[in-house]
Amino acid sequence: MMRRPAAIFLVLALAALALALALVPAALAGKPGGGNGSSISLVLLNGDTEAHFGRQVTFNVSTTATAEPWVNLNCYQNGTWVSGQWQGFFPGYSWGQTFTLGPTPSWHGGAADCTARLVKFGRNGRESTLATTSFHVYP
Repeated sequence: MMRRPAAIFLVLALAALALALALVPAALAGKPGGGNGSSISLVLLNGDTEAHFGRQVTFNVSTTATAEPWVNLNCYQNGTWVSGQWQGFFPGYSWGQTFTLGPTPSWHGGAADCTARLVKFGRNGRESTLATTSFHVYP
């Protein structure tokens, strides 16, 4: 027969384990490959081996979280936002899946740091980040 303190300890340990297992999916959400079946990776175009100002890129995306994923690309020079673009990565999206790395009215040349987010939109229009990737743009 189990003693009362040992039984209480066992119940508390099981409750802590159940809580930890319940929090794992929330902790992984939005991370690359973070438990939501989603990933995003940079694809260089124009025969480049590095991302360069004025060139084009796209992304390989994969997700089981939505049938209509979007990619949002934001670029910064010295912490200042200089470019933001959106493209749909699903059948029926007519405007392509290519992103141009400048110029923009705020980005006339030079290096930048960019982050692409794989995004889904909920019924309420609220966006959720499914995965991210970051890269440097060379002048």
